[in-house]
Amino acid sequence: MSQNVRRMACRAEDVFEVLRDGWVYPVWVVGAARMRAVDALWPQAGARLHHSVGPWPLLIDDVTVSEEWEPPRRMVMKARGWPIGEARVTIEVRRAGDRHCTVRIAEDAVSGPARIVPKPIRDLLLHARNRETLRRLAYLAEGRARSGPSGLVTGEDPDIETPSDQAPPPTAS
Repeated sequence: MSQNVRRMACRAEDVFEVLRDGWVYPVWVVGAARMRAVDALWPQAGARLHHSVGPWPLLIDDVTVSEEWEPPRRMVMKARGWPIGEARVTIEVRRAGDRHCTVRIAEDAVSGPARIVPKPIRDLLLHARNRETLRRLAYLAEGRARSGPSGLVTGEDPDIETPSDQAPPPTAS
């Protein structure tokens, strides 16, 4: 089973807010290309994300099923990506102080042709993919944690103007 760990500058609850929003799944999951539908009960156990995987125009419609939802500690999903197969993905989050957490993602193929790939090769491929997956998840969770009431990230990028920095509109003479 491939495992990756990343320390994030946000609370565990911020990570679970991203996981709760099924519509952003393709933003943080490497390989997911678009969302088609999100079950109303997502992320409760048994609920599904209906997504497409792969590069356009070779998209394959598939689903990911929530198996366990225990915020702000743990989520388990079974992700389908046929014709490659199915994988079980476990995300565990541990608090690391008031404003930090450690996120671990563990994944392995559970059915389909991917199971015949030798485990060391499979782990190497999943490790590289999930390093980027955790990076994307961190961008979303940390960004939400830093957002001000306007929804803009404040104090991080001098090129982003917050409402208080914006010049007043020109007046007519």
